[in-house]
Amino acid sequence: MSLDSKLASLASVPQKDKGAAYCDVLKQLVSASPPSADDIGQLVRYVVSQDHVGLVVARQVLGELVKALDEDPLKPNDELQKSVILSTLESIQRSVSFQEQATALRLKLADIYEAEEEWSDAAKTLMGLNFDSGRLAEDEQKLNIYIRIVRLLLEDEDSVQAETYQNRAGLLIHSTSNRELQLSYKLCQARINDYTRKFVEAAMRYHELSWVAEIDDEERLQMLSAAVTCAVLAPAGPNRSRLLASLCRDERTAQLSNYTILSKMFLEHILRPSEVKGFEESLKPHQLAKIAQSSNDRVAAVDDEQQQPGDEPVSKRTGPSTVLDRAVMEHNLLSCSKIYNNITFSGLGTLLDLAPAAAETMARRMIEQGRLRASIDQVERLITFESRDDEEAQGKAGGLGDVNLETEDTGAPFTKKWDRQIRRTAANVEEIVQALHEKGLAGNAVAMTA
Repeated sequence: MSLDSKLASLASVPQKDKGAAYCDVLKQLVSASPPSADDIGQLVRYVVSQDHVGLVVARQVLGELVKALDEDPLKPNDELQKSVILSTLESIQRSVSFQEQATALRLKLADIYEAEEEWSDAAKTLMGLNFDSGRLAEDEQKLNIYIRIVRLLLEDEDSVQAETYQNRAGLLIHSTSNRELQLSYKLCQARINDYTRKFVEAAMRYHELSWVAEIDDEERLQMLSAAVTCAVLAPAGPNRSRLLASLCRDERTAQLSNYTILSKMFLEHILRPSEVKGFEESLKPHQLAKIAQSSNDRVAAVDDEQQQPGDEPVSKRTGPSTVLDRAVMEHNLLSCSKIYNNITFSGLGTLLDLAPAAAETMARRMIEQGRLRASIDQVERLITFESRDDEEAQGKAGGLGDVNLETEDTGAPFTKKWDRQIRRTAANVEEIVQALHEKGLAGNAVAMTA
């Protein structure tokens, strides 16, 4: 007997027996060899659309179908399960009477997509859930789904939508005491900060999670490595310096492959291209993303085309091309301020492999953002770096910060400033006297004074 004939014959069955009758037909279709997704879909469409079947019977049949998906022979066949679920969802999507069954089917379909590493499809399936249905009435259930969506979107590198659902999860995270959910939320938060290039926040979150005892040792080490990577990519300045100091104090970082570049950045050494190349190979695709150059950087290339014939050749690069490129250039600029009192635009451009005007633009931007203490003389094309007290350097320039220097605290900052001015003036006088000696004018100057 064909399926159409069976369904037609069941129309005259008493209403109280229809549930069992249609469920028997479903079991026959499921146990067929092989099961037919088309036949199961036809049965679902029939019980959902025919008024004489009734809402109660239709829900009963859909409930049996959900159970059958977790049993043989449907369970081992993912493709057959997907076909059945997609067909069923298409039949009931316009009805609000089967929300509970639709939720169960979508959760099952998302599991299948996730097992096949179809991250985007799994996330879209979960996004289609009705979060106001009875099955997802509890805040913790919604939170679990939101975090799962965020994780799936991040696997597909869609940080924009992931941040949207992370914000929704943030409204519910306070309502749970589930430690696993809390840790998952923090990890997702760190990964979103990583993807959106908020590297300081990401590194701090990764480092915090690397100390959690509930996480496996191997995963904790991966989080520590991610913290180091984000710290290296972070914009140069006081915040990153404190972060580097915190990571260098962590004894576990010594066993990481990226420890070398971490220690050199912490010690404020100038990084060479050969030293950066190995670290670059360990970065993820989003960390190697190209960055757009500002209009000032593009104008810099035009300015440098007016180079005088006698000048030394300079780089034509008008700015960093990647996130890592920018981080290394800013670090080298900050390190340069520890080595030199001043430097010309051309000299800084040679050091950073940038056009002189582009190097000036980078320095000016860091000064404006409070990440570099210096002044720019555009007439002389010179950058003069400001000196800092040792105490301030320990606290803000990447020192340990907690070191107590044994120096007398006079409590008079203006006195310290006056002392620095005296030392600077004495050094200038010494330079003038030395220049007079070299030119043989020192004796004449003494005679005139006498």
